[in-house]
Amino acid sequence: MREWHKPFRLLGRCRAVSTFQFCNTLAPGSLTRLQSAAMANTAKTKKGPQGGSTIALNKKAKHEYFIEERIEAGISLEGWEVKSLRAGRIGLNESYINISKNEAFLQGSTITPLPTASTHIQPNPTRFRKLLLHRDQLDKLIGQVERKGYTLVPTAVYWKHGRVKVEIGLARGKQLHDKRATDKERDWQRDRARIMKAR
Repeated sequence: MREWHKPFRLLGRCRAVSTFQFCNTLAPGSLTRLQSAAMANTAKTKKGPQGGSTIALNKKAKHEYFIEERIEAGISLEGWEVKSLRAGRIGLNESYINISKNEAFLQGSTITPLPTASTHIQPNPTRFRKLLLHRDQLDKLIGQVERKGYTLVPTAVYWKHGRVKVEIGLARGKQLHDKRATDKERDWQRDRARIMKAR
């Protein structure tokens, strides 16, 4: 049994050695463990707001609104849209969330179809896309919009456990002086980072 563990100790000491060189000496099932460990080390993705890999961010929303609360929602998509999202072909800057007939819809977003999209479908890049929320979440959002004057904006789209999620921001619009203050703060943070790096 000791002979089976020698390759593991040798591999730990010399990372440059390929796991393929030890295929003939490893115990049955050991190679799959090595492969899964290697995949875990190499699979580095950009983390999104809720821990998934980010597809797109709505940078304009941060400039135009104070985001007071964030809610995660699913989204109803067609097959060609999912393929386009895997390629990152979505624009959120002009998008917003509209509530109609007690349902929430993502509007104004553009998902550009891939050139390889099937010819038997007619993609609509700007169609209204239904957001998937629980009834209590919808009731809360409707109340905040109708009674308190909040605006609903999509702040991010990301993958989570293999599914596409939309982060909804419960937002209040910024006045002109608020936007100027935000710009000044952003410029100051950039300058401070530049000064610290120079030192």
